[in-house]
Amino acid sequence: MTDNASFWDKVATRYARSPVRNEAAYAETLARTRAYLKPSDRVLEIGCGTGTTALKLAGSVESLLATDVSGKMIGIATAKLADGAAGNVSFRQAEIGADTFDGGSFDAVLAFNLLHLIGDTAGAVRSVRDQLKPGGLFISKTVCLSEAGPLLRPLFRLLIPVMRFFGKAPFVRFLKISELETLIGVEGFEIVETGNYPAKPPSRFIVARKV
Repeated sequence: MTDNASFWDKVATRYARSPVRNEAAYAETLARTRAYLKPSDRVLEIGCGTGTTALKLAGSVESLLATDVSGKMIGIATAKLADGAAGNVSFRQAEIGADTFDGGSFDAVLAFNLLHLIGDTAGAVRSVRDQLKPGGLFISKTVCLSEAGPLLRPLFRLLIPVMRFFGKAPFVRFLKISELETLIGVEGFEIVETGNYPAKPPSRFIVARKV
């Protein structure tokens, strides 16, 4: 995780200035996520980046703790609170699985555009389960590059390792949708919704309940 933290620290300022690539897909993700959240919910977001999504969802829940491995990302996110954006949101630098939370205390855990950036995806999902109350929801969205088209898939497999060698890309795991859904199920979840937003390359939105 340290290598990933260094990468995201390096690109944090540029990342914060970048526009959302697909506004329609992002809006769809927010709307579908809000449909599962309740005003009484205590929510944890992992891999929150600069906090944009956390602040947009804050009005739907009682409290939202948003975390990221990058200290610079968290610094940018925390600065947004100075504008009085949301009084029920807090930001914290933390690695996934770090023993810094009350286990089993959250109604929902969010992970958007994160699981494909983690080497131990199963371990991350297992950690999410540990943070949830019985019946709690894991809401995630994950780029599945192994489902990209026949032209894009080999291009990604060629370019990403080269970019990573030069420090221009983070670790990226090439996931299939079936692999991702099976992994989530094996780690103790029941999938209640799944779909692609956007469709190409597939970015899989999954809502899963802890069982």
